[in-house]
Amino acid sequence: MTDLTKIRRRHIVLMEQTCATLGHVLARVDQATATTLRDRKDGPKGWTTLEVLCHLRDFDGIFRRRAQLMLAEAHPDLPAYDHEQMAIEQAYNRQDLRQVYADFARSRAETIAFFRGLDADQWERTGEHPERGFFTMTDAVIQVGAHDVTHLEQITRILFTG
Repeated sequence: MTDLTKIRRRHIVLMEQTCATLGHVLARVDQATATTLRDRKDGPKGWTTLEVLCHLRDFDGIFRRRAQLMLAEAHPDLPAYDHEQMAIEQAYNRQDLRQVYADFARSRAETIAFFRGLDADQWERTGEHPERGFFTMTDAVIQVGAHDVTHLEQITRILFTG
């Protein structure tokens, strides 16, 4: 097994672990707490736990759709998304915490299955990321884990230091 194959597998396991960890962290969080405590690091308009969770749910699907586009087309331009606008348009802070986590977990299972199902040739597919430029399928799997960790830290900071 190549080092790159090991890296990919570890990042897929990381996707599973961060989803499970998030479930443990949120198990005792109620709707009121999830919608009132804000990320002070981002100032008075910082996101709540629920808003961060909605963002994670939505971007899990976005990351997967970008990777699917890389399979379907030769080096496609990957779409950009305005996460702040999505939060406003979809009224993130008015959604149900438990339902959002369930939707995230379902999406995450699809994302994991997608990456686990790639063969050697599919791992070589590329695209043009709107912020990062040249983007490989390995970059895609790493991006999911890095994104998760960033927002898992944010949620724990909101809940435990806010």
